[in-house]
Amino acid sequence: MNIIWLGHGSFRFEIEDQVILLDPWLNGNPMLGEDQHEAAVNGATQILVTHAHFDHITDVVAISKKTGAPVSGMYELAQYLHAEGAVEGSPFNMGGTIALGENVTASMVPASHSSSADVGEIRRYMGNESGFILRGEGHTIYASGDTGIMADMDWIADYYKPDIGILSAGGHFTMGMAEAAYAAKRYFDFSTVIPCHYRTFPLLEQSAQVLADGLPGVSVVEPQVMEPIAL
Repeated sequence: MNIIWLGHGSFRFEIEDQVILLDPWLNGNPMLGEDQHEAAVNGATQILVTHAHFDHITDVVAISKKTGAPVSGMYELAQYLHAEGAVEGSPFNMGGTIALGENVTASMVPASHSSSADVGEIRRYMGNESGFILRGEGHTIYASGDTGIMADMDWIADYYKPDIGILSAGGHFTMGMAEAAYAAKRYFDFSTVIPCHYRTFPLLEQSAQVLADGLPGVSVVEPQVMEPIAL
């Protein structure tokens, strides 16, 4: 399995026979060079979206059309993206699980954030924000999506038992590093934690040292853009 950070909250997962893009943001993403866009999306077989903010869905329709990858996510948001021209995937909802290929699954879990997009001159809400549990190659990944600390993390950890945590941790719009460390320590039993939604702008936290210091015994991996993390 390879987990590849595309900067901000965007990831590429190479699991089994699947190449899954999570919230792929290319144009305007200050961490991903234009010369890296093609490699970031090449061979994509699935696209998952956590919520509707511009830094998560701006390029989804174009990438879906280019790669043929179906788009799946919260019912209202997925239907909106399909109507805009994205290849139709699975509009689903909290607690639902979908198959991605033969051996990978994605389960939708709650996040605590917001989810809206500009449609013409009107800002529309697009259903609830979410995170995902991805299972494949003997691993269970909790991709938190944009979120603060929430009590739902208790049952998510207890029921799915993820060994890998991808946690939004840049602060201001989501948990910061200290909050992410608290959540991981209180609720989860991760062997590996990968922070995201940080370093993108000066407003966000620039280092994961506080996260690493708060999780002794856990492998906290500061991702580098387009460098695979092999697990």
